[in-house]
Formats: sequence, C-alpha cells, structure tokens
Amino acid sequence: MRDLDVLVLGGGAAGLMCAIETAKRGRKVLVIDHARKPAEKIRISGGGRCNFTNIHCAPANFLSGNPRFCVSALKRYTQHDFLSLVEKHRIPWHEKTLGQLFCDDSARDIIRMLLDELEAAGGTLQLETEIKAVSKPDDRFSVSTSKGPLRANALVVATGGPSIPKMGATGFGYDLARQFGLDVVAPRAALVPLTFSDANRELCGRLSGVSVDAKVSFGKTTFREGLLFTHRGLSGPSILQISSYWREGQPISVNLVPEADVFEILRKARQETPKQDLKTALGLLLPNRLAEELSGTFSLKGRLADQSDKVLRRAAEQLGRWQLTPVGTEGYRTAEVTLGGVDTRELSSKTMESSKVPGLYFIGEVVDVTGHLGGFNFQWAWSSGHAAGQAV
Repeated sequence: MRDLDVLVLGGGAAGLMCAIETAKRGRKVLVIDHARKPAEKIRISGGGRCNFTNIHCAPANFLSGNPRFCVSALKRYTQHDFLSLVEKHRIPWHEKTLGQLFCDDSARDIIRMLLDELEAAGGTLQLETEIKAVSKPDDRFSVSTSKGPLRANALVVATGGPSIPKMGATGFGYDLARQFGLDVVAPRAALVPLTFSDANRELCGRLSGVSVDAKVSFGKTTFREGLLFTHRGLSGPSILQISSYWREGQPISVNLVPEADVFEILRKARQETPKQDLKTALGLLLPNRLAEELSGTFSLKGRLADQSDKVLRRAAEQLGRWQLTPVGTEGYRTAEVTLGGVDTRELSSKTMESSKVPGLYFIGEVVDVTGHLGGFNFQWAWSSGHAAGQAV
C-alpha cells in the first residue's frame, strides 16, 4: 500500500498543472495515467506546435451550464501567468490570428516544461497504470491499480472526456463522478466537423478541399473564420466553433462572402461586362469550383445582361445566407473536446472540490466547462488545475 497526500488521475494538461502546484506546497503527490507517454493531447495539438493559450482569454469564451463558474479560476491563473511560465523555460512562441499562441518549434516543449516543473517541485508521474477500482471506505481514498494499491487523502480527477478515443480517451471520469453521487451534464462531441446527407453531402464531396473565409451562424451565435469542404460535410475553424452550439435538426447559416456587397459587385459586372455569364461573375467572389457548383445549386445561370436586379439580389441573399441542415457530426473520433461533463453545481468554483465528497476534485475537460477553439481549452486546464493545486 502506497500512502499519498494527493493522487491525481490523468497525466494531461490539467493533471500535470495540478500536481505541480500541489507539490510546490510540500504535498506528497502522484500522477497516474494509463498511457505509455504523458500529455498526448498536448503533443498532437496545434498541428504539433500546441496552441497553449489565447491572449484574449475571458469567461465569454467558454460554454457551461453555469457560465460564471469558470470566472474564479481564470481570474486567479491567467493566460499571462502561463505565458510567463513558458518564457521562464525559454520556449520560443508566436501569436497567430485571433490571439492564439503557439510554440515556434514543438508541442513537446510544453510537455517537457511541465515534466521539469513537476520533478523540480518533488511530484511523481507513473505511466502505464490502469485503474481497477476507486472507493472511499473512510476519510481517505483507496485506488486499486495494475501496479498496486494506493491510498490518498485527496483524489483529483483529470481524466478528460471521450474525444479522440484512438488516444485512449474514455468517459471514465464521468463514471467516477456518478459513482460518488455527482450529476453529469450529458456529454457530446464539440469542436467537431459537421456532416450532411443526400444532395448536400454530394455537393460537399465534389468541393472537398476547397476553403473560404466565411461567417457561420447558429441562432444568435456567429463565428468568422475559415470554412473547409470535406467528403462528408463541412469543417474548418468556423464550423468547429459553431458545432459547440449547433443542435440536431436545426439549420446553420453560412455567409460565403462576409466582406463583399454581392449585389453591387454583380450589378457593376452587368454594366461593365454584360455578355459575361453569371456563373463566371460569381468567380470574382468565390473559388472557381465553388462558384461553378453553387451556380447550379442556386440556379444562377445565363448572361449578366439578362439578369434583373431581383435575380442579382436573390444571388446575393443565397451567398450571404446559405441555409444548411447538418445530419450530425463526425463524433468523438475527430472532436477536439467534449461538451458537458461533471455538473458545475456539484463543485466549488474556487477549489474544484466536490460539495458532496470532501477531498474529491474534478478539473479540466471532465468538468462542464468547454472553451472555444484557439487555446481556450488549454487555458481552462491550466487555470482549473492551478485552482485545485492551491487547495488540495
């Protein structure tokens, strides 16, 4: 039997951050993970360069049943705090669009930084360790593992959600929460490509590989970023963002030319090149393959000279408010994160501790707090891990 002050389940971003802060406070802490290597989601993130935070991070960038829950943790450990840690380790970084911060070289720099911090603080990481059972027979937790039994005064669950199962992701954290009587907000795939059926799927398939700058809306929520056609439907940052808000059976609205006054451009083209085909004129606004496909889909054909203002206005409306109803998403297989999770009403926003089970903490993706695309989910991992690490 190995006795600990704190046992952290999950060696990803949140778990490692929590363990670092815990060890700094002189606590005997062990992180266990079933994987062969730590922090695999960090390694593959950002195309291998890890979008480790966002300079514009704020509570408005997160979805939750309780939108205010994330405020305390984000305020007490900010994106600037994490950036200071990155700079302390002399990791070169750069800012991309919309405040996204990436490593210049490799995501492995962030993993190495976390492991170095954990070792320096006196914490321990143990990999390839399967959890067989968790219980709390008295005022301490007992955890049966493939490498022997463990006892701890406090247990931190940082096991993430089921997104990207090929990396070993599961819903273990939700099962554990339910075991101890906590509510779980029904999880679903988020930041994930949308799929279509029938004619729209065939259209997307023909356009696979074509990308445009677009505004994508669902209800009152709008994102403007890249949109990418795929063999199964739509992807790209704007689609991934809206997927967290989209509800099954409902349409999304796509503005394919967010910067242009389409009617005026087409009207001017009619004046200057009246013999030009309408389909050709659309090529002034869209990639040629997309213009050709949509001219057929929207029945936009014939010479410009033969088009009335009414027809040109209809073309502008169709390009600016293209209504599409997805049939679903690509699911956890390609989802960057999981929406939903342990109900925030069950947790302290200051410490992340369960209100029902003293000494039981939930942090990171396993909690019902989900960030937008662009480094926000990593910042939630750092902030929630830090909050628990300061309290556990």
